[in-house]
Amino acid sequence: MTSFDTITPLLEKQAIELPSWAFGNSGTRFKVFTTPGTPRTPEEKIADAAKVHEFTALAPKVALHIPWDLVDDFSALRTYAEDHGVALGTINSNTFQDEDYKFGSLTHSNPVIRQKAIDHHFACIDVMHATGSQDLKIWLADGSNYPGQQDIRGRQDRLADSLQQIYARLGEEQRLVLEYKFFEPAFYHTDVPDWGTSYAQVAQLGDQALVCLDTGHHAPGTNIEFIVAQLLRLGKLGSFDFNSRFYADDDLIVGAADPFQLFRILYEVVRGGGLDDDSPVAFMLDQCHNVEDKIPGQIRSVLNVQEMTARALLVDRDALTTAQEAGDVLGANGILMDAFYTDVRGPLAAWRESRGLPADPFGAYLASGYQQQIAEERVGGTQASWGA
Repeated sequence: MTSFDTITPLLEKQAIELPSWAFGNSGTRFKVFTTPGTPRTPEEKIADAAKVHEFTALAPKVALHIPWDLVDDFSALRTYAEDHGVALGTINSNTFQDEDYKFGSLTHSNPVIRQKAIDHHFACIDVMHATGSQDLKIWLADGSNYPGQQDIRGRQDRLADSLQQIYARLGEEQRLVLEYKFFEPAFYHTDVPDWGTSYAQVAQLGDQALVCLDTGHHAPGTNIEFIVAQLLRLGKLGSFDFNSRFYADDDLIVGAADPFQLFRILYEVVRGGGLDDDSPVAFMLDQCHNVEDKIPGQIRSVLNVQEMTARALLVDRDALTTAQEAGDVLGANGILMDAFYTDVRGPLAAWRESRGLPADPFGAYLASGYQQQIAEERVGGTQASWGA
């Protein structure tokens, strides 16, 4: 098996973008729960995200959601983030909470509504210019609930046209990443339900258009690591949204439901060059903390990704290739399982200390008093929540 010391240079470069909305209040379809110390402004979200990076050195960027994170001066917000030791990352559009989008946004049959959705993405690109962001991420709730309700093919044509207009507005260093989700909120058909549809749409746009893979957006039993391998092979994997699911899009802490799946995904990332210096793949969390504290939840999440990345890097790929080519079924499986079962927590703790970080970032945060501080200081105002 590969030794731990040989993988630390790759681990040191690992970066996982945090979503601003993970620090706001969240909940189920039935209730959004409040918590003491929840941010009330985009600045307070960024300050909380910066704490995750301070204790882990894993989260140097914060993704924004428009209009949830609208401010009067995005250049000033960029400076605020940099002053807190982080940068602003992916800009996420929102075409699923406006009354006009009841029957679609970029796919809508009404050209006025469709143009409104396109113009929203133009505004997001303006935000990218001000924040220095590279990626515009698009997730669509567009779809239908009943057979015959919508013209499925016509909607694909309109989506292609809308995306082409948005793509044409990108700067030279900017990218469009198209996310997919197999259902919800549309139940009969979804306009971008799978990686194939997302790939088909971005492939005709150009090199600056890629696919975003959310680990919670697949049907039960889906072999996600196969999708990772295929998109890496095609050069079209632009980003990850890491989270866990048990039933639907649960948005739980990544690795909570199936750590072995996370390991398998990250092995294919390693195998496909997704950690290389020139890799186009961006790593991000997309989670909502409904009942657990938000900052500790994000710390736990990035540490889970780091731990499974370390295990994936420990796979003896030469020995695995030899076993695979020899048809040694159990031997090949055993090589993979040996790496998965390796307890890397001790070596990771020692390595963190050698870099001036706490051996236990989760415990160090809890002992820092920051949680109590924000609970006492953030009194009054309106807490950020899902939809705001």
